[in-house]
Amino acid sequence: MCGIAGSAGKPAGHGRSTVAAQLDCLRHRGPDSSGVYARSGALLGQTRLAIIDVIGGDPPITNEDGSVGVVLNGEIYNFESLQNDLRTAHKLATRCDTEVIAHLAEDLEPVDLARRLHGMFAFAVWDENRRRLVLGRDRLGKKPLYYWAGDGGIVFGSEIKAVLAHPRVPRQLDHDAIPAYLTFGYVPTPRTFFTGVVSLPPGHVLTLDQTGLRQERYWEPQVPRAGGAHTVRLTLDEAAGEVRSRLRSAVEKRLVSDVPLGAFLSGGLDSSAIVATMAEVSSRPVRTFTIGFEDTEGFDERPFARIVAERFSTEHTEFVVKPNAVDLVERLVWHHDQPFGDSSAIPMHVLSEVTRDHVTVALCGDGGDEIFAGYDRFAAALVLDRYRHVPVALRRSVAHAASRMPSGAAQGRGADFLRFLARSGGDVPDALRQWVSFVPDEWRAALVGSSSGWEMDQYAEIWRASAGADILDRLVDLNMRTYLVDDLLPKSDRMSMAHGLEVRSPLLDHELVEFALRLPRSTRMKGMSGKRVLKAAMADVLPTEILNRRKRGFGVPLNRWFRTDLSSYLDMMLGSPTARLRSHVEPVALDALIGEHRTGTANHGNALWTLLTLEVFLRREGW
Repeated sequence: MCGIAGSAGKPAGHGRSTVAAQLDCLRHRGPDSSGVYARSGALLGQTRLAIIDVIGGDPPITNEDGSVGVVLNGEIYNFESLQNDLRTAHKLATRCDTEVIAHLAEDLEPVDLARRLHGMFAFAVWDENRRRLVLGRDRLGKKPLYYWAGDGGIVFGSEIKAVLAHPRVPRQLDHDAIPAYLTFGYVPTPRTFFTGVVSLPPGHVLTLDQTGLRQERYWEPQVPRAGGAHTVRLTLDEAAGEVRSRLRSAVEKRLVSDVPLGAFLSGGLDSSAIVATMAEVSSRPVRTFTIGFEDTEGFDERPFARIVAERFSTEHTEFVVKPNAVDLVERLVWHHDQPFGDSSAIPMHVLSEVTRDHVTVALCGDGGDEIFAGYDRFAAALVLDRYRHVPVALRRSVAHAASRMPSGAAQGRGADFLRFLARSGGDVPDALRQWVSFVPDEWRAALVGSSSGWEMDQYAEIWRASAGADILDRLVDLNMRTYLVDDLLPKSDRMSMAHGLEVRSPLLDHELVEFALRLPRSTRMKGMSGKRVLKAAMADVLPTEILNRRKRGFGVPLNRWFRTDLSSYLDMMLGSPTARLRSHVEPVALDALIGEHRTGTANHGNALWTLLTLEVFLRREGW
């Protein structure tokens, strides 16, 4: 895992000192070495976290005559088979995966180049003979890549801060980003909080040559049409066998490493399936890592993780942490480069920090809920799809019952569903958006009023594009193109790379994803319970306590923190008349939100965290 940055065209004329400044922003991503590939039309820089060919793979990496240079963030899991193919026509100078891109780029067009690569990656290739820069990002967006185009060229980087470090790039707030952020807890791809700085979408390549700048898609998740030819016709047992086999293959590919390797273990189904599979294919005990919070709100998962660790005789390490969120919030915003509303970044940051003391690579369970429909919101949306057809009188009764519940109260899954049905209005994608919003619609409207609505249009367009498919397939597709890309994966990447830890996600192997997306609803959900096929695939190896356990989020007790530990910090940051946020939202609404939470009238922990990180960001930028 590494950090990459650079420029091409006119911005490259600033020289090595500029790319050095960009790389200085990315040392945490690659603490082991760095290098620069310089040509008349481009500068490509990389900081390296050495995983494969620790001694011989330092950047810059080129082809035989140096006419093609490449920098890479991530891992190419099929690099050994690509090396075997390339040896007939090329002389390989290293054992590292980066070099295969340099040789492939000599002969292949950008789209074909990206398709040959299996893994998690963001790369930049300069071809001196063609005077061409190619940027590419992996299929699902596991690795980030940002760029700014203008002034006769392009500036790029693994993180926004590396793009902004170039003197040609202006530092301007995109005011439309604030309503979008309050809606989702992130700014949807491709936009960011910075005007002109955008994210290359997953599954795309971007090419700059003498004809100009063009963006091309080389992969996207396919939504099977209802009853269409793309749907896999298998029994549950057959599908489970296929999932088990493909998961084993995905794990094996991610065990290739020249440095110590382990796994995150939460005790949930997904991480437990990864650990079980690692134990099956590994010749040595698996090293597992878990953190817990000692509190009364049920956020400690150590007992479940311990069950799995004992079952598979792992070398298990667990930590009890009490993170100082006052200190952490500043660090989290710096690593994300912009506000981030998902507070589960806190435990992810702490888990990565303590894991890095023992290993350099960790496998995780990210992706199971995405591809096997494990989220409660999927089940709720299926209920809503039926609910639209019930009599009006019954809907009124549901609305009345929901209105009697305290706002934001945590009263269990049934209460969550009831509130969801009452406020949905019958529109499935909009109801799903409300479910995932950290700031409820009524509060967002009070804080920022109306907005341009581009983020809503984008969300609705994704939904319309899958018209005709089974509703569960549409929900999975919508989630993959929004929450996965802009919340789950950035959180995992930024919080792990903050400590120079590489995290690999076997459940997001693109071949496993493609198979899972073709499975019919009956193999993924039964009643209101998701991940049916994954449970069946692991039924003979995982403890029943894990198989039957209800999903829990990887969260922190925000509601309590903002009434106790963080109460004074909240006053200082958001309650102060000098708070930057008060120039961007309605102050009266902000005070009302804080007041409701403090008195216990409602739980607004998620909304307050979302606003707090925004305030920290605005102060840092001076906006």
